[in-house]
Amino acid sequence: MARKKENSREMDRRTFLASAAAAGTGLAMARESLAQEAPSGTDDLNIAMIGVGEQGRVLMEAMRLIPGLRFRAICDIWPRSQQQASGRLRAYGHTVNVYEDYREMLDKEKDLDAAIVATPDWMHAEHAIACLDAGLHVYCEKEMSNSLEKAKEMVLATRRTGKLMQIGHQRRSNPRYIHAIDTLIHKESLLGRVTQAYGQWNRAKSEDLTSAKKYEIDPDTLREYGYDSMSTFRNWRWYRKYGGGPIVDLGSHQIDIYSWVFRANPKSVVASGGIDFYKHHEWYDNVMTIYEYENELGTSRAFYQVLTTTSHGGFLETFMGEDGTIEISEIAEQANAALKEENLDTEPKWNELARRGLLVKTRAPIRETATRNVLVDVRETPELGKWPLPVVLAKKAHQPHLENFFDAVRHGKPLNCPPEIGYETAVAVLKVNEAVEAARKLEFKEEDFHV
Repeated sequence: MARKKENSREMDRRTFLASAAAAGTGLAMARESLAQEAPSGTDDLNIAMIGVGEQGRVLMEAMRLIPGLRFRAICDIWPRSQQQASGRLRAYGHTVNVYEDYREMLDKEKDLDAAIVATPDWMHAEHAIACLDAGLHVYCEKEMSNSLEKAKEMVLATRRTGKLMQIGHQRRSNPRYIHAIDTLIHKESLLGRVTQAYGQWNRAKSEDLTSAKKYEIDPDTLREYGYDSMSTFRNWRWYRKYGGGPIVDLGSHQIDIYSWVFRANPKSVVASGGIDFYKHHEWYDNVMTIYEYENELGTSRAFYQVLTTTSHGGFLETFMGEDGTIEISEIAEQANAALKEENLDTEPKWNELARRGLLVKTRAPIRETATRNVLVDVRETPELGKWPLPVVLAKKAHQPHLENFFDAVRHGKPLNCPPEIGYETAVAVLKVNEAVEAARKLEFKEEDFHV
């Protein structure tokens, strides 16, 4: 896993990439990634996985539902993860070779088509680039890297090798989000001008991950791969060497969506946070941040918070416009996943979209104050109707994004999150920790987002 020592959608996607690039979001180079080499012939693909811990096994469970994938090899420095992953794969009819060192795996496995990289963030670049150089297409978990220099090297490696790389921001392939953002917000302008966004990912307090003594990696092996203890290996997300803390681990999924909605990268960020609860960690256990975006319609602002001592509200995103609001979550139960009207004048348009099947017209009754001359508190806005989204995700959360990656490998379909987009998100998200430390607003330059 870690290195030795420390050293119906295709056209909509093309339209979005073209319009986003025209708006100055730095996606022009994405076309190069989308046009990179894809094999022809058989649809069967031989797959290796580097990193088969909890997230790796989540991806594995989604991939086993995709026809034509043959697991050939897995790699992880923890024998416990090796045993769990290989055991599951055997139960699914796959016989895999098991490795501790990814270099040995790439040296011995000569018939691989693609690799899944689900290791700690600090190793993404090393593992992904090695796979690209070995002639493999790569699906790499987010965050792309905890270092922008390493993330940049990943982008350059895809251009040098001509191989595909998908970054694991899986909402970009979720049909619910595609319908809400590409169709309703962008194509139909249902919300009018989107002026604000809100997002959160809140989790209840939890103890650090531990391991039974019999499952611990011996200290010499841990040091060999860059970890000073089993605790830092298991809880790497909390340490600066290995990850970026909760704002990166959780927040990047949703902050990535902001740029998709606004069709622009942020122009500034201000943030507050601290190590207020988990005193033995190196990264902030809570962060609240505000981004500013600028597009052809003007300035918009987006608030985001990540909390790790309360699960209140779960995780969701809300996009607020002059004519309406969309509240959405990757997990349907986390949010109402509906649209709320703000303006009765736009109701004919909403009715027309419902007639076309783009909305569901099962709305709550409109309050009398919305349509009659009834005395209303001046502090209130009359409540209009809610319109549920008609699209649901009937698959595992990561499955559509993996399907998009393998469709790109097999048939040359466009990637929904090529490395150029993953890099832009890394720039925006990693800046939050800098803003907390600086205790002031930090500005972005447009060139910051380009490789």
